[in-house]
Amino acid sequence: MDQEGADPNFTATAAMEADRVVVTVGGEVDMSTADVMFETSIRDGRPAATLDLRAVTFFDSAAIHALLRLAEHYGERLTVLPSPQVRRVLEISGLSTQPWLSD
Repeated sequence: MDQEGADPNFTATAAMEADRVVVTVGGEVDMSTADVMFETSIRDGRPAATLDLRAVTFFDSAAIHALLRLAEHYGERLTVLPSPQVRRVLEISGLSTQPWLSD
């Protein structure tokens, strides 16, 4: 599943793996694309999610808000794979020690 009508510098695709949705996000996650990332992550109603952000080049406060909403939605069943840029933003935001953030 791909996003529709979003920024051309952004992609979000979902793949199902048993009871987990794996959402691969690329490009810039900002106020115009953060909701698409969130909706793509919850759309299929799976009880667990992996958010692969390793191809993300920009991550702003709207993206952080969407990520925190996903953490609230999935709880301990969320895994986030960050790019260096995302990890840096999460470090600055004080979120680098969250249990859902993968090394």
